[in-house]
Amino acid sequence: MTFAHRLLGLFCGVTALAAATAANAQDIKIGAVLSVTGPASFLGDPEKKTLEMYVDKINAAGGVLGRKLQLVVYDDEGDPNKARTFATRLLENDKIVASVGGSTTATTMSQVPLFEEAKIPFITLAGAVVVIEPVKPFTFKTPHTDRMACEKIFVDLKQRGMSSIGMISGTDAFGASMRQQCLAVAGTYGIKVAADESYGPRDTDMSPQLTKIKGTAGVQAVVNPGFGQGPAIVTRNYKQLGFAVPLYQSHGVGSKQFIDLAGAAAEGVRLPASALLVAEQLPDGDPQKKVVVAYKQEYEARWKQPVSTFGGHAYDGLFILVDALKRAGTTDGTKLRDAIRATKGFMGTAGAFNLSATDHMGLDLTAFRMLEIRSGDWKLTF
Repeated sequence: MTFAHRLLGLFCGVTALAAATAANAQDIKIGAVLSVTGPASFLGDPEKKTLEMYVDKINAAGGVLGRKLQLVVYDDEGDPNKARTFATRLLENDKIVASVGGSTTATTMSQVPLFEEAKIPFITLAGAVVVIEPVKPFTFKTPHTDRMACEKIFVDLKQRGMSSIGMISGTDAFGASMRQQCLAVAGTYGIKVAADESYGPRDTDMSPQLTKIKGTAGVQAVVNPGFGQGPAIVTRNYKQLGFAVPLYQSHGVGSKQFIDLAGAAAEGVRLPASALLVAEQLPDGDPQKKVVVAYKQEYEARWKQPVSTFGGHAYDGLFILVDALKRAGTTDGTKLRDAIRATKGFMGTAGAFNLSATDHMGLDLTAFRMLEIRSGDWKLTF
């Protein structure tokens, strides 16, 4: 072999090594399609802020697998069609390795088929059980399900000696799904749904529906599956009509914004929610306290606004993904999916996650806390 050939071979080898090193040093791209503005901004805004804050923190500490994380965020404004378009962009143009996003059930479900086809892990932040049932190979979720919310409410009702409810549900994707789940499990808990009303996402007065519920014999409590501004209107109308029975909301109102919108009418409202909302109230021996207090303090110090369960869902999704990346040692979609499925004992803001091939959420009913609104703030009920 001539000197020229040896020199050429050495050059090619160095070039290949440099290319491989450059490829290894490339950022790990993580996508997020969130409802940062629009009617679901109370979900998407804290989710985006949480992801940005912790991606910065992770990168400052050296990144993951020796590489920086690059967060690519698009705002779908709560529109499922826009969400699908942006998910396509994440996959085809941005070449992400995973997505942590989907603020609402509707925007999430519009994205699911795309990530499934691409075999890219999608950790969603939506509440409805339909996101993970039936199990979809690459789709996961971090919030408690709507079915769990129904069950937690029904357990609380039975403990308080109540068994007959009036239900008023939003017709949005989450509200409709939770209504269906409540109806499906009510009998199991000995609960009778004596009245069943609904309202649209643009309705501004739910008094007629609530008046029907109030006039229904035997109703001992009112349950409102829904999220957004609807539950705040229901709460104010409920107060105006002088109901003498308890009002239960879903975990879809787990932010201070709901209390602000409902005002004094929110006093006494109960709901199942994450321990995050009552972080400092948890006993010192609670294994979740360290996680939720740390997140709450960091978020509120950075953004100067109260923490919400919705930002917490993004925290859980991001760190479940980071933990899986470290264990997988690769960004390969299928291997990363398998590592997410193998998550065990991960303590997040929503509870302890134990995922599997047949459970793509990994939370049980103990992850929910029952809260009551007192004097304009969340209180843990024991």
